[in-house]
Amino acid sequence: MQSVTRKAARQLARQARIASRAQSTTAVATQRQTRTDNNVSTPSGRRSFATARYSDDGSARSAVINVLNNIASKREVQQYLAQFTSVSSQQFAVIKVGGAIMTDYLDVLCASLRNLNQMGLFPVIIHGAGPQLNKLLEDAGVEPQYKEGIRITDGKTLGIARKLFLEENLKLVEALESWGVRARPITSGVLMADYKDKDTYQFVGEVNQVHAASIKASIADGYIPVLTCMAESEDGQVLNVNADKAAAELARALVPLKIVYLSEKGGIHDKETGKLIEAINLDEEYDEYMKKPWVIHGTRSKIRDIKTLLDDLPRSSSVAIIHPETLERELFTHSGAGTLIRRGTKLHQASSLPEFQNIDQLKQTLVRDREGLDAAAVVDRYLQSLKTRPLRAYYDDNMEALAIVLPPTETSANALLAHLATLTMTRSAWLSNIADNVFQNLKRDFPKLAWTVKQDDENLTWFAEKADGSIARKGEVLFWYGIESPEEVRELMSEFVQHGRQMFGDINLESQLHRAAAAAERIRARAASLAGMRGGQQEQQQARAFSTSARPSKRNAIGGQAGAQRRGYATTNPNPPLGIKNSEKDYPSKVAVIGARGYTGQALIDMLNRHPNMDLCHVSSRELAGKKLKGYDKKEVIYEVLTPDDIRRMAEKKEIDCWVMALPNGLCKPYVDAIDESGHKEAVVVDLSADYRFDPTWTYGLPELVQRNKIASATRISNPGCYATAAQLGIAPLVPHLAPEPASPTVFGVSGYSGAGTKPSPKNDVNNLTNNLIAYSLTDHIHEREISTQLGTQVAFVPHVAVWFAGIHHTISLPLAHSITSRDVRQLYQDRYDKEKLVKVSGESPQVKLIAGKHGVEIGGFAVHSSGKRAVVNVTIDNLLKGAATQCLQNMNLALGYGEYEGIPVD
Repeated sequence: MQSVTRKAARQLARQARIASRAQSTTAVATQRQTRTDNNVSTPSGRRSFATARYSDDGSARSAVINVLNNIASKREVQQYLAQFTSVSSQQFAVIKVGGAIMTDYLDVLCASLRNLNQMGLFPVIIHGAGPQLNKLLEDAGVEPQYKEGIRITDGKTLGIARKLFLEENLKLVEALESWGVRARPITSGVLMADYKDKDTYQFVGEVNQVHAASIKASIADGYIPVLTCMAESEDGQVLNVNADKAAAELARALVPLKIVYLSEKGGIHDKETGKLIEAINLDEEYDEYMKKPWVIHGTRSKIRDIKTLLDDLPRSSSVAIIHPETLERELFTHSGAGTLIRRGTKLHQASSLPEFQNIDQLKQTLVRDREGLDAAAVVDRYLQSLKTRPLRAYYDDNMEALAIVLPPTETSANALLAHLATLTMTRSAWLSNIADNVFQNLKRDFPKLAWTVKQDDENLTWFAEKADGSIARKGEVLFWYGIESPEEVRELMSEFVQHGRQMFGDINLESQLHRAAAAAERIRARAASLAGMRGGQQEQQQARAFSTSARPSKRNAIGGQAGAQRRGYATTNPNPPLGIKNSEKDYPSKVAVIGARGYTGQALIDMLNRHPNMDLCHVSSRELAGKKLKGYDKKEVIYEVLTPDDIRRMAEKKEIDCWVMALPNGLCKPYVDAIDESGHKEAVVVDLSADYRFDPTWTYGLPELVQRNKIASATRISNPGCYATAAQLGIAPLVPHLAPEPASPTVFGVSGYSGAGTKPSPKNDVNNLTNNLIAYSLTDHIHEREISTQLGTQVAFVPHVAVWFAGIHHTISLPLAHSITSRDVRQLYQDRYDKEKLVKVSGESPQVKLIAGKHGVEIGGFAVHSSGKRAVVNVTIDNLLKGAATQCLQNMNLALGYGEYEGIPVD
């Protein structure tokens, strides 16, 4: 399950910045779409919180809209829009830059600030220079003095520090200017301070007042304000102040949405486990952290000071401690990078019904937004059943969020598996991320958890993010996390396929409410049908002389058609997302491979052998008929010769859930026709040839570029070609930035000889290929048409074959509509394929010898011509795996309702 909003936010920033550079070519960029709206897919990700308004630049706004259209869930769009329109430039962010960042990561910082600035955003920057000051003091023979972690600043130290801070301030401003960012140094008149303890610390101050006028004026004039951590007393004495505390006081005065502390460590790490702490919810976890033995000195002070700060700010404010490389991610997501510290929402817990202080409020919470006249009575019965059961409930003060978990018992089928029996959230709870807080508690308290939801739930993507796996059946989806044993997973899935939600017993409130609603709907439909019948009879009697209309059909009279038209809450989503598919089949899925002799067929069989949920029942090959299938250990399978008539008979009996056509081009149609004629419409067919890649009634199966929910709801899937897969992935991120036709990308592709198949030919003759490179089909190759059709822009493709066995190397030359740097190009690809498990993006050119046997694609070598108008990208892929068999299994998993990467070794 992919998660994307943090990726979408970074992609938004990058696209908006590039678009703002190329206003003259915006029309071209908007015409060159990667795919039609029905095909483009940006994997859904996590909670998107855009934090500021864009400028009035039309092309930047177009980039915003383009990314918003690709955000998967309605809830994520609502979150994004709510935050995007709520914050002024002055309230966007305060960013504290540590001295080490100024030394080691200045270019990274400037690049991120430039991106923000070109989106019309003006973060307030305040920097320190601690490491630099230590070095200067050492060179001057001054030994630093500290008391309780605070630098004692005497007159000599202050003089050195003041000069240094002014130099560092100018250094940052000039660096930003060199990156095209207008920045203004503000070195006095903003921070006012009192002496901390003059006798002890001498010229050290504590900020007591912020004069923000010069900051606001700088932003109004279009400059990013850059402050240094020097303050002034009432009598004009310059005082050294702690940069963290100065940033906090700026935040109190400006009330930004985000406060960011840039640190080379990238966040707070748990010193007992060594792991990064992703989030701290102060209302709930502050006391717990203060008790930890490793939270001492600077860490303790930092957490304490941040709590004091956030207590004075709106609840929506947060502080992030991050590495500069993740600045954009953090500013555009609510928990995007490093350690996010926020007040959060304190949750209460109850282990029995009497522990709820207000049972009536609990009932109202369980009934709200429910369908059906009998909802209140169902809730009463549900609560009655909970009186005799152990439970763990989590809820906030207003019960906008409520989760009830039934802990595992010794009598459960899985003694360690807890069951999330109820989860109800208001819209406000979803938007404010209380739901995430709830799940954080669940994962802390229950190592293994399972839960079910309706397949048409609008928050299905969010549930998928929280789960390790899922399976769907008859409009219901089972999710789970924490189950590592394949045997346990198979047992759980089998139980769900057999019993649905009843596998946990009749203790699921949602299930009870849906049944009650469905029963009420049937009663209403029947009553409406009977009323319609009586009304129709009266009309016939009244208008018999004028009409010859027939009596309503029996089907309508019993409410069958009405029921189909008014399914209400019981309706299942016809396009379930991310590999979750209606599944009424037996478990595991039964698979047949037609044409299993070739290299691709063998590679697929090897993966099916490892797949826990697929049963290979038939393999067809004329050359190998009667021989035992090698490489499949689950059971003995004998090669056979299956004719279209054989396949029709098998399909009529619904013996096979998924047919894989591994035949040469032009041979597939009789077999597909046989399945179509059988009437087994639910059977999935994946064709590895090119026969159906241009048929609009088939779904093109490239999950990284085509919407996964479209593949998941398909039964006829055309597997992309090997050359075409690598080329499309190598071109797609730059399609909106391509120069107008007749200029077009050119793909110089070289494949190992396995791509020429097993039938002997000059293209797979090793002797002929040694010390040689053979070009073929230099124009109008079938993959040229495929790449161009899918990308929606003309692409030239020139294929070659070389002496190695497996692997393809593409060198792709792309003419650009406007100037882009190689750094920008690489970032576009990283943004586009962030979190894609089978796509690796790196700066170096990938090597074909390293891709053989790998199940993914590698993209790199990003170069841009000195004119800035032509980019070059390298792509490698194993033509037998991600170019064929691995991609086939991805499509099978999605269409059959399994996790996309089941059976695929993922690094």
